[in-house]
Amino acid sequence: MLFWQLAATAVMTAAGGFLAGSHGALSGAAGGAISIGAGLVAAWVAARRVTSAGGVLVGALTAEAVKIGLAVLLLWMVLANYAQVVVGAVLASFILTMLIFSMAFFVRDY
Repeated sequence: MLFWQLAATAVMTAAGGFLAGSHGALSGAAGGAISIGAGLVAAWVAARRVTSAGGVLVGALTAEAVKIGLAVLLLWMVLANYAQVVVGAVLASFILTMLIFSMAFFVRDY
């Protein structure tokens, strides 16, 4: 799934660069990086060792809360600190990569 998120980020970076120049490319990369980073931290939180079914559920819910909180924090940091941000590129890249992350449940490894 990480491969598809990286590929989508690369496509959105190229599209942002084509449509809005270097700031569009950087904004597209930032949007994808936010989603990928939040997803990796959530996976790390969810991978903790648990000994019960309740622990698995708590771990999954905690990981989801961490992912959402970190994504909101990182989005705020980018939008507040990057003066030439291309908001459309950030949001498009962020939303696309978050949707790809949510589709991981439906993908099988063979």
